Amino acid sequence: MARLILFNKPFDVLSQFTDLRSPTPRATLSDFIDVPGVYPAGRLDRDSEGLLLLTEDGRLQARIADPKFKLAKTYLVQVEGEPDEASLERLRKGVTLKDGMTRPAQVELIDEPDLWPRNPPVRFRKTVPDRWLRLTIREGRNRQVRRMTATVGHPTLRLVRWQIGDWTLDGLASGQWREVTA
Repeated sequence: MARLILFNKPFDVLSQFTDLRSPTPRATLSDFIDVPGVYPAGRLDRDSEGLLLLTEDGRLQARIADPKFKLAKTYLVQVEGEPDEASLERLRKGVTLKDGMTRPAQVELIDEPDLWPRNPPVRFRKTVPDRWLRLTIREGRNRQVRRMTATVGHPTLRLVRWQIGDWTLDGLASGQWREVTA
């Protein structure tokens, strides 16, 4: 059985174990996980939060991270403004980004989820509403979800990856991890 770690990556943490090139130290996975021989299967941007999978099994790592396997990744996304049905439909059909057309996404408006507080908090503007989406994609381009929501006129304010395949963050606090069988 492959070793698999589910980690709830906090905001402002790099998806790597070291940060040797930075002139100022930044938080990395080593600040939270002291398990030798495991590496992230994919990545999650520093300004994104949520589920990051780590394993020592190269095949499993490839199956999780490689877009050719089309593993579903579900995000809870706080966006600026009130997306209308036309905006959601554009996401469902796929949008054109600088690096080409995205695959269709599953997307729906949701109530604000019960999440841990983010530090620092998302900016609040009294005159600009925000909404939450549940968005599922089956590819993983650089900053894809952020670029998709911006393309339809609703920039992302907060991005939390909630699920990869059958693995979820359910019951896992920010900065915490647990080992599961793969």
